[in-house]
Amino acid sequence: MAAPFKREMQVTSEEMSEAQVPLNLRDYCAHYFIPLMKCRKENYYLPWKCKKEKHSWEECQFQDYLDRVRQKRSQQKSDKA
Repeated sequence: MAAPFKREMQVTSEEMSEAQVPLNLRDYCAHYFIPLMKCRKENYYLPWKCKKEKHSWEECQFQDYLDRVRQKRSQQKSDKA
């Protein structure tokens, strides 16, 4: 079984405010979203310019989702017992 995703905030709420991260994206992957938005703004939102940053952010989002699914399943198993 894969190791659980490390759910720890890497940036503070002040840093997210300064970077103008939308409220719905202020999660455990915000530290990947900030460089992605910076890259996009510097490159006029050209989709092929920020592939590495986008991939990192999407991978973080996916791992966070998988971790939440694992937590839910383990919670359901313990509720049945």
